[in-house]
Amino acid sequence: MAEQEIALIVGAGSGLSASLTRLFASEGATVAVAARNTEKLAPICEETGAKAYSCDATDGAQVDQLFDAVGADLGVPDIVVYNASGRARGPITEVDREAVLNAVIVSCYAGFLVGQKAAQLMLPRGSGSIFFTGASASIKGYPQSAPFAMGKFGLRGLAQSMARELAPQNIHIGHFVIDGGIRQGPDDPRGARNLAAAGHTGEVTDSLLDPDAIARTYLDVHRQHRSAWTWEVELRPWVEKF
Repeated sequence: MAEQEIALIVGAGSGLSASLTRLFASEGATVAVAARNTEKLAPICEETGAKAYSCDATDGAQVDQLFDAVGADLGVPDIVVYNASGRARGPITEVDREAVLNAVIVSCYAGFLVGQKAAQLMLPRGSGSIFFTGASASIKGYPQSAPFAMGKFGLRGLAQSMARELAPQNIHIGHFVIDGGIRQGPDDPRGARNLAAAGHTGEVTDSLLDPDAIARTYLDVHRQHRSAWTWEVELRPWVEKF
C-alpha cells in the first residue's frame, strides 16, 4: 500500500481481519477497525496501532456515523473491506424466520450500506477500493445452510453490480470467494481432517486457508494496475474439493 493510505475494515475481529490489519499497518497504512463489540479489538489495536470504532453495520445511521468519525479522525479511506457475515443453520422446514432475516441482513444488506457509503465518499476523489469477503456459499448452496447462501449470493451480486458501475469511475470493487476453512492457529484440528479427506498425509499447516496468505491477496488486488483489474478472486487450500 502507498504510504499514508487509510484502510477501514468493517466486521473486524480475530482471524482474517486481524491479518488484514497487521499487513496494512506493516505496509504503512493507517488502519481503522470497526465492530459491534470493540473490546475484542483491543489486542490487535495495541499490536498495530489501529483505531477501533463501534458500529452495527446493519444500521444505516451507525454506518454513516462510522464513516464520519473515520473521516474526521483519519480521512476518507482508500480501501474499505466488508468482512462480516451472518448464519442460521437448520432444515429449511424448521429454521427460524427471524434468524434467517438477521443472517441475510448481516451478510448482504449491511454490505450494501458499507459499500454505498464508501462509494459516496470515494467518487468525488476519483479513487479507492471496496472489497467484500465472500465464501463457498457465494456460489453454491449447501443443505441446511440456505440463509448463509442467500446472504452470500446477494453480496456477490452487489459486488458484481458495483464493479460494473464504478470501475469506469476508478473505484476498484473486489469480491473474494473464501472456499474453505480459515486456519485458527497451528493446532486447528480441521487441518488434519482436510488432509485425510483428500487422501494425503504429512504437514497439515497448509490444508486450511492461512489468513495471512488471504490478506496478502487482498493487498495484491488493491495494488493492481487499473489496466488489469479483477473484480473476483477464489481462494482455497490445495486439498479443498470444489
